[in-house]
Amino acid sequence: MSTGPGAHSAPAPTTHDPCKSSMFSSLKVRNYRLFFVGQVVSNIGTWMQRIAQDWLVLSLTGSATAVGVTTALQFLPMLLFGLYGGVLVDRLPKRRALLFTQSAMGATGVALAALTLTGHVQVWHVYLAAFVVGLATVVDNPARQSFVSEMVGPDQLQNAVSLNSANFQSARLVGPAVAGVMITGVGTGWAFLANGLSFVAPLIGLMMMRARELYVVERAPRAKGQLREGLRYVAGRPELIWTIVLAGFVSTFGFNFPVFLSAFADDVFHAGAGAYSLFNTLMAVGSLAGALLAARRGTARMRVLLAGAVAFGTLEIVAAIAPSLWLFALLMVPIGMFGMTVNVTANSSIQMSTDPAMRGRVMALYMMVFMGGAPVGAPIAGWVTDAYGVRAGLASGGAIAAAAAVTIGLVLARVGNLRLSVGWNHGHPHVRFVPREAQEQLAAAA
Repeated sequence: MSTGPGAHSAPAPTTHDPCKSSMFSSLKVRNYRLFFVGQVVSNIGTWMQRIAQDWLVLSLTGSATAVGVTTALQFLPMLLFGLYGGVLVDRLPKRRALLFTQSAMGATGVALAALTLTGHVQVWHVYLAAFVVGLATVVDNPARQSFVSEMVGPDQLQNAVSLNSANFQSARLVGPAVAGVMITGVGTGWAFLANGLSFVAPLIGLMMMRARELYVVERAPRAKGQLREGLRYVAGRPELIWTIVLAGFVSTFGFNFPVFLSAFADDVFHAGAGAYSLFNTLMAVGSLAGALLAARRGTARMRVLLAGAVAFGTLEIVAAIAPSLWLFALLMVPIGMFGMTVNVTANSSIQMSTDPAMRGRVMALYMMVFMGGAPVGAPIAGWVTDAYGVRAGLASGGAIAAAAAVTIGLVLARVGNLRLSVGWNHGHPHVRFVPREAQEQLAAAA
């Protein structure tokens, strides 16, 4: 691995020519191309295991609560140890760390497959496997996120982060369908085995990378107080802290789709599991489109993040009052698209605004807030839905997300000494924030 104790922050020589206008420009980088192909395979396997895991637990226990416990055990390590994972990632060579975490997750899938195929599996085995995967994710998530910049450099970071999201959303469309066919045809054990073996692809890709073509970053030395140092670093930078806060509000209150979509399919439109599957599929299509559109943008701007969050929240309010199933279903596409815009823009802007030596800790905090929003927000969304109806639940979640975006936009404008400028440009309305001094000079000139 190229990140040794004497590493410096200058980029290593690369052979690619950054092209911000191309949707797939970062794939010209050989190291990232190897990483991307490996992730295509393993992401499909991961989605297969998610479906097979839930189905197996339900088959063993007959309890939906047990399925919820499995999901909670998989996310619990990130909530408990996520920040410590970020500290480790800043200290460790990221490629070596990924070789370890990807191997651990692959071995877990193979072990669960062996237990299931031999008929010895028990529900506590699944609980343990979910927890082990969660522990690996504590290091794997921030390592994968921050390793992207080492593969492609700052010019292609936005594009690569967007393609990663497109990769994940594509697997979300393929994985569950393949898992359904496999579970029905040959059983859950083979789905677990397919997931375990799928990690061979990213491991081969990591081993085939050329270390000399990575962008070298200095690793943080082992020292006391690095966790507090990371928190102080984020707290002292408004562009970081407010981006993370906005992502937290959107994920906590706006991303509770398992609660809302199932209730709309069953209670509002009385259409059953078919409609629920349709809603999720259309949202995945929108998310994929949002990720690909983000890949065309060369930069991650705060105004894009704020506008995306406002549009996302507003569309949720519109969907909440949609009178028909088909209108509601069609709205899932733009909701997925703007939700992914928020996710990709927040992710890439945080990475581009963070010192490389701090990136693991900052990304761990972001992922902890973003992924930790669901366990906090889901019970709240469930309570509002039970008390006031699912339409009120979805509308309130969208309203909170949009209001958070507007409020944070005003806070950042005040911090940056900006004012809102409204005008016309080539016959179209033009709204943007400008420095107060510039607007005062324009007013005086007028």
